Amino acid sequence: MKATRRYPVPLTMHQLWMVSLSAPVSRDKSASRTTLYPYVRIDDDSARRWLADQWEITSREGLVGRLDELAHSGYRARAYRQTGVSPLAWDAALYVDIARRGFACGLIDEGDAWTALKNIVPTVVRTYASWEEYAGHYLLGRQVWRAALRDAEESDLPASQAVADEHLRALLDAGNRASPWNLAPWDSISHPDRPR
Repeated sequence: MKATRRYPVPLTMHQLWMVSLSAPVSRDKSASRTTLYPYVRIDDDSARRWLADQWEITSREGLVGRLDELAHSGYRARAYRQTGVSPLAWDAALYVDIARRGFACGLIDEGDAWTALKNIVPTVVRTYASWEEYAGHYLLGRQVWRAALRDAEESDLPASQAVADEHLRALLDAGNRASPWNLAPWDSISHPDRPR
């Protein structure tokens, strides 16, 4: 079943902007970039498996704890020690992705998911002035994360750096009508919310 059949109400501009914070993480064809539900088709089991396998999250408490960690420190501390820059965008993208998957598999309900996303917005808005800045810091955070995985085989990693770079170029391409970053421009979060 398509996710839009279970969740037919279109997102408002603010909701789309918040969901779009995870757009860099959502590269494959099964990912939805315009709904709170993280997949195009309903697949609660994939969300549950992914959270357990990638993050060792199997309970609401585990989810809330991981979100709290990403909101307050995440990978930024390691990145800052290595680069002198604290790339909040990497942690914010992961935070929103995890919250969406937690909603998908029922660890949190829809209201809690929106509350979680709203909690990260003020820090992100204070830190960045555009999707381009956000994308640059996301890539920096990803590079630091990949460097920490030196012992892993390239095939064991979720995506190569080239794939991630290309995905971000597509998101930033002004001619890409499907990009959630074009559908919800950066400054739209600073204006009154409205239907899309």
